[in-house]
Amino acid sequence: MHRLTMGFALAAALMAAGPGRAQSTEARVTAIASIRSASSASFSPDGTRVAYVTNVSGSPQVWIAPVAGGAPVQVTRLADPVQSVRWSPRGDWLAYELAPGGGFNVQVYVAHPDGSGAKLLTAGGGVNNRLDGWSHDGRWLAYETNRNDATRFDAFVVDPDTGQTKPVGKAASLSTVTDIGRDGRRAVVSRLASRGDNNLYLADLERGTEVLLTPHSPTAEFSGGDFSPDGRRIYLLSDAGRDLTAFAAIQLDPTGKPGAIRTLAARADAEADAEAIDEAGRRAALVWNVAGRSELALLDLPSGRVTATPRLPGDLIGGLTFSQDGRTLAFTASGAAQASDIWLMDVATGKATQLTHSPHDGVDLAALARPSLVTYRAHDGVALSGWLYRPADAQGPGPVVFIYHGGPEGQSRPGLSTEVQALVAKGISVFLPNVRGSTGYGKAFLNLDNGPLRVNGVKDIKASTDALVAKGIADPRRLGIMGGSYGGYMVMAGITEYPDMFAAAADLFGVVNFETFFQHTQPWMAAISTVEYGDPKTQAEMLRALSPIHKLDRIKTPLIVLHGANDTNVPVIEAEQIVASLKARAVPVDYVLFPDEGHGWRRLPNRIRSTVTISNFFEQHLTGPKP
Repeated sequence: MHRLTMGFALAAALMAAGPGRAQSTEARVTAIASIRSASSASFSPDGTRVAYVTNVSGSPQVWIAPVAGGAPVQVTRLADPVQSVRWSPRGDWLAYELAPGGGFNVQVYVAHPDGSGAKLLTAGGGVNNRLDGWSHDGRWLAYETNRNDATRFDAFVVDPDTGQTKPVGKAASLSTVTDIGRDGRRAVVSRLASRGDNNLYLADLERGTEVLLTPHSPTAEFSGGDFSPDGRRIYLLSDAGRDLTAFAAIQLDPTGKPGAIRTLAARADAEADAEAIDEAGRRAALVWNVAGRSELALLDLPSGRVTATPRLPGDLIGGLTFSQDGRTLAFTASGAAQASDIWLMDVATGKATQLTHSPHDGVDLAALARPSLVTYRAHDGVALSGWLYRPADAQGPGPVVFIYHGGPEGQSRPGLSTEVQALVAKGISVFLPNVRGSTGYGKAFLNLDNGPLRVNGVKDIKASTDALVAKGIADPRRLGIMGGSYGGYMVMAGITEYPDMFAAAADLFGVVNFETFFQHTQPWMAAISTVEYGDPKTQAEMLRALSPIHKLDRIKTPLIVLHGANDTNVPVIEAEQIVASLKARAVPVDYVLFPDEGHGWRRLPNRIRSTVTISNFFEQHLTGPKP
């Protein structure tokens, strides 16, 4: 719908190819890194407009587009990136999250739809906050904050007009308000026990009391948590008592006492990935994660009938939200060769139309590489899989970069990755493994790397490289490894445990030392990570053994380290330890520090610099003659 003028870096790179000449590889990589995106759709109350977040201006900001067509309008022009936006059901306010310096000290603001009257609702400074959403009548805005205790997030609601604020539920762990009942008396609160285990509570906003909705043992995860219009039922996603997440409901009796969790929709071949309930409580939209790809279905709640929608654009669907009249469903669609954009589906017909058109100047999306799913076995027989991207002219064994996802509770899926496509443009294949501990394959698989079992997740690195070598895809002399956050930990584990395996490595804001990670990360992050990684108070020796920092003397692999100075999740001390140690030993190491970024890159110039630098680094070390 909108096409902004391309940035100076992209324009210069494209011009460098010269008139009538094929676009240079460097220009192509720069263009790929400059592909924009849109997400976080939110309808106006009358359904005629959609607010969303897009980085078309170079930094993620709030825009509004008319549903019927026409030019979008930019609402915010802020120095810092915006993460999400929610339109008030009353129509008077847009609530949005701002990330100062790209860091985790996110602040919640409201502004009128024309951008005027902006107000900061949270404490500012280094306090961490998250925007949860509006009450159905638009009076209350729910958010969570660690202003009272850095080890937890407490939930609150605030009236943006008066500033009146009141707590929601008890103060414990990480609390998120998932919905507020139509009568404004009760809310559903999600509270994290540890990574991979949480509960839902029914909180009385007037009395300050709460009731546990999801008692369970062993661990389980619950998401969603939406009231029916009469307040007597709560819809959720749940893996309690099952391996694969399903769509379910909890019935409340007249006193608010919850019944058992009842499954409403489940699949033996997929996990329920997301849900949205229309305002009338008659229909649910469900997204299923099928081996990494998304499928959308509509569930008629009174009858229980599930209807698959016509095939939608894009392999990945998310960000579901209904218009208030329930006639239109907005969602984000993307794919390996498709930018993330907002689409609108007519619920009655299933017809989808594209609302935003993210610029991709200089890039023929149809020519981008699409992945194939590769399956293989770990050393102990556990089934693993991953997504393989190959250059169009690839034949026989060649250079391959293995990119490990973060989390570790994450999943590599066939979405658009500028790093992947840039490497493919350089003639390098890319493989994105989903090793044990990844989401999307059930609860049992997710928990296979907890605590001391992490050594098996690290062994999956060797299983992944061995599989592609055995299949004749990877040249064992031309292997690279890359990852961000926990994926950065896998990079450092890979080049210390298997020092002769990789010819190049890129660590993006990764953990290298669990001792310093627990000391310097946000206290709330440390508090929820002891089950996943290990408790530094009682399992210090295990964490030491799992930390690559104590094995840096094994590294032979040329390494590049990239980090954001404002990263409070994996603080920059993790990068500094690696660089200082390797430089002292004269091991080749490059270091790129982004002073205006946090845990990942949000600003377009930084995204371009990172993608170009990484792709050039791997091209230098993986292509060309090998002895």
